[in-house]
Amino acid sequence: MEAHALEGGFSNLALEAADAFRAVMEAMARPGTPFEVKDAVTPPAPLSRAAGTVVLTLCDATTPLHLAKGYDSPDVRAWIAFHTGAPIATAEDCQFALGTWEALMPLARFHMGEAAYPDRSATLIVEDEGAAGVDVTLRGPGIAQTASATLPEAEAFQANRARYPLGLDFIFTKGRQIMGLPRSTEVS
Repeated sequence: MEAHALEGGFSNLALEAADAFRAVMEAMARPGTPFEVKDAVTPPAPLSRAAGTVVLTLCDATTPLHLAKGYDSPDVRAWIAFHTGAPIATAEDCQFALGTWEALMPLARFHMGEAAYPDRSATLIVEDEGAAGVDVTLRGPGIAQTASATLPEAEAFQANRARYPLGLDFIFTKGRQIMGLPRSTEVS
């Protein structure tokens, strides 16, 4: 294993992981609100600090992770293997997926949950590479009236919401910022 795979994780695991978990939970509880993660994680390129933090926080040896095109590299695999032990999986068999919006397409290949177990769906960690998006209005749990956000598109999230309680959950990452979009959020 390359030495750089051993670097860049949480230096104070208990405190930094707890802070990161709180940021992820806050982001999912308040859809459309950006939260900043602390500058504790330095993952290999092309992962942002936020994406690396989310992966280290949510993935472990029992959570298969799909790496989309552009993110599936020996350096990223080695870093994830050392810090989380998460097995790398296909899109169809993952609990988490990481990549850009375009690289994660088509969404239909990810598990949307089952009627008896809607929680057995995938969560997509979507890296923002600065591509143009559409401004949308968000409504639903965790939002007082409405919230505004810029998403890659509106239609995919509207179709995802129509499947509720099934569907995908999303965590958008950019630099050190994360923004959650659970399947319960209405997008217009």
